[in-house]
Amino acid sequence: MAYYETLSEALTKRIEEEQKNGTFIRVAFNERDAVRRSAGTHDVATVWRPAFVRDIDKILNCPYYNRYSDKTQVFSLYKNDDITHRSLHVQLVSRIARTLGKALNLNLDLIEAIALGHDIGHTPFGHAGERFLDKLYCEHTGRRFAHNVHSVRVLDGIFPLNISLQTLSGIVSHNGELELDAYLPAPLDSFEAFDRQVEACYLDGENVKKLIPSTLEGCVVRISDIIAYLGKDRQDAEKSRISPSEAFSDHGIGRINAEIVNNLMVNIIEHSYGQNYIKMDRAHFDALKKAKRENYEQIYGDKRVTESESILEKMTAELYERLLSDLKESRPSPIFSHHIAYIDKPHYQPKRPMAYEETEKNQIVVDYIASMTDDYFIDLHKHLFPKSKHELRYKGYFD
Repeated sequence: MAYYETLSEALTKRIEEEQKNGTFIRVAFNERDAVRRSAGTHDVATVWRPAFVRDIDKILNCPYYNRYSDKTQVFSLYKNDDITHRSLHVQLVSRIARTLGKALNLNLDLIEAIALGHDIGHTPFGHAGERFLDKLYCEHTGRRFAHNVHSVRVLDGIFPLNISLQTLSGIVSHNGELELDAYLPAPLDSFEAFDRQVEACYLDGENVKKLIPSTLEGCVVRISDIIAYLGKDRQDAEKSRISPSEAFSDHGIGRINAEIVNNLMVNIIEHSYGQNYIKMDRAHFDALKKAKRENYEQIYGDKRVTESESILEKMTAELYERLLSDLKESRPSPIFSHHIAYIDKPHYQPKRPMAYEETEKNQIVVDYIASMTDDYFIDLHKHLFPKSKHELRYKGYFD
């Protein structure tokens, strides 16, 4: 039988009283303290478009936002509209984080901006695609690729959108693979310091694990990322016939998505309200770690989930080398017509430190491959290598 925890009566009464009287402790980030690279008049906050509302609008209208809809979350190569793609995942993260933020009196616009932008730099084919692109980029340049760092590049470099420092900090430090029982923000007051953090991640992949959000809002999104996928991946595993829901243990937080989301959120609110950190108790944190480990054992490591990875790795390598060669030789290629021409729009030019085509060539290739949807990746490979023995096949509705 499903079990849903509820807030304690004492905290419920306290929240109701403080909301009614306006006496709650103000721990939200003040949007008037938002920092941007450029202080141009176009991005000055107004009463109807505050700083982080502007960030949300910029992210939603970023040319790469559309591509969330055909990027793998966990299960690649399924023709099944009920299986989660990255577009739904970022909405779920946003919804969970805003619910927590509302209860904790945080800045909901900042939360939404971070949540909607946090995976915009993700590769096609989920974390497998990320690993293979990281390997190739490192072999060619010694630099590393991580999707959260690349999300910042998309919003701050490929498209110089003048996103706030606070939103970008939340995005770069969102890594949902690294769970903590408590998240205490690490204040960040300048783009100079932020740029050093980002560059350190390119030089050493281990530095990604050291990033900490600079605001409580960023901390909320980071834990919400885990909450959003933990139970939802179990739902998708059942829909794709990888693992039935009854195969998973309870661990004290529930087996199904609705239980897990509710019970972790209640515990976080119970232990974080009015504090300068985001925290859950030891029992719930241990249960989260066990549930996550169980997902790795029963879902992410299942051979039916990973069976196409060896082919994907070879196809990624073929595309990388071909596109890099096309760039170096200036041969007619989709990397010019579909990528460089697509993002090199006149209205971005005044905001760029240099023309995009002057970017280091491996970086351009990485930008292009990371931007691809699953379908586009497959079609481009077939277009460039019509006789290749490597091919990814979708599982149809009736297979």
